[in-house]
Amino acid sequence: MREIDSEFLSLPLRSLADAALQRARDLGADHADFRLERIRGRHLVVSDGVVETAQETDVLGFAVRVVHNGAWGFAAETTLTPEAAAATAAQAVEVAKLTSVLNSDRVELAPEPTYSDAVWVSSYEVDPWSVPLQETVEQLTDWSRRLLADARVDHADATLLVAKEQKFYADTAGTVTTQQRVRVHPVVEVMSTAQGRLESMRTISPPVGKGLEYLPTVEAELAELPQLLAEKVEAPSVEPGVYDLVIDPSNLWLTIHESIGHATELDRALGYEAAYAGTSFATPDQIGVLRYGSEIMNVTGDRTAEHGLATIGYDDEGVATSSFPLITEGVLTGFQRDRRISQLMGYERSNGCAFADSPATMPIQRMANVSLQPDPRGPDTRELIRQVDDGIYIVGDRSWSIDMQRYNFQFTGQRFYRIRDGRITHQVRDVAYQATTTEFWNSLRMLGGPDTYVLGGAFNCGKGQPGQVAPVSHGCPSALFEGVRVLNTAQEARA
Repeated sequence: MREIDSEFLSLPLRSLADAALQRARDLGADHADFRLERIRGRHLVVSDGVVETAQETDVLGFAVRVVHNGAWGFAAETTLTPEAAAATAAQAVEVAKLTSVLNSDRVELAPEPTYSDAVWVSSYEVDPWSVPLQETVEQLTDWSRRLLADARVDHADATLLVAKEQKFYADTAGTVTTQQRVRVHPVVEVMSTAQGRLESMRTISPPVGKGLEYLPTVEAELAELPQLLAEKVEAPSVEPGVYDLVIDPSNLWLTIHESIGHATELDRALGYEAAYAGTSFATPDQIGVLRYGSEIMNVTGDRTAEHGLATIGYDDEGVATSSFPLITEGVLTGFQRDRRISQLMGYERSNGCAFADSPATMPIQRMANVSLQPDPRGPDTRELIRQVDDGIYIVGDRSWSIDMQRYNFQFTGQRFYRIRDGRITHQVRDVAYQATTTEFWNSLRMLGGPDTYVLGGAFNCGKGQPGQVAPVSHGCPSALFEGVRVLNTAQEARA
């Protein structure tokens, strides 16, 4: 396991925390926590062999959050002195005094054991900041130029997002944690303007909690991109209708994110997101009752999965992370929760789902790595395809749409293959599948085995007011769904 960077550890972490927490105690706070973060980012874009974007960011600061007289208070600062930390704590208490007038419910936090001097580092090998920026840019440039040299490609873009997140947390209960994690998201996309329309094809390697050792995984996809693109250009438009679908993990992860991940956030189910991102059809009174999907469907929330984007040792409320059930044999059995919501709803403790996207933002309830479990003895993807007489195999994510209750949806993809008599015949295009959440997941008939399981995800899940973004992964196997409605997107656009 890697160690936390000495540069971060050399910051006055303890003295700032001690000053802030002591000041909060002196002012009568029932709870206070201190969080110092450094977040480094890198965004690289090479378009047609030319560097278009080479941006680096470095955010450093701290925040103090308090519960005072049953109300939240929060303040943040960038001046790293004990005096500034104490003043920030006092400001947070003043905010709590103001918000207490508006509070309809007292803020109380579910209990959590204390963790003294806990350290956690994510699983990665090559720190992106140990590699010269120019070297990484040259690699992306080489990818773009190689693809552009193919006559079937009119444009080629190579993009890389990288983040390193370091956090020091301390609270008045005695918990102290120091953590570091790294994540990367490389994408290569090729485009064609043949036949008078723009078509594109991109890599399907997902973003992961790894370092630059991950880049060869993406490079392995490059050789087939021009041919895949050419096949898409020549592909006929799909006939709308009802089809059996074999969905690859590179597509299914996004359906999980939108129809399960967000739907099982307990704050959303209780109406706390109603003004911005909606509510959920899955409400707390349906625990143990709601038939979410077929009996082979088992979904977990997991903040511990290796290389998961939402994986961390301790959340931003000092809660030790874990894995927990959300859907068991197709029935709703759990929700994702933070400490306040857990206490409000009578849970013994939080399941570690609090996260703030910067030192300037307050932790809110955020998504764990929500994943559909494979069949331990399940088949490979080819065998799933053999079960289909008339259907479509879907690979890669693209656009999506879902209503505010996470119930009615449609999803598209990167590429689509017609299946006839258990065999793939050719690509088709203009495909979107449409269903309600429970209709779709109850049509699940077969799951692939562990060898088909892939951890997909995104860097930029949005939530909250003011808005925050969070990285999150979703694992799943290949899966077979029966009798799903398929739309022709080109026809729908003209309708």
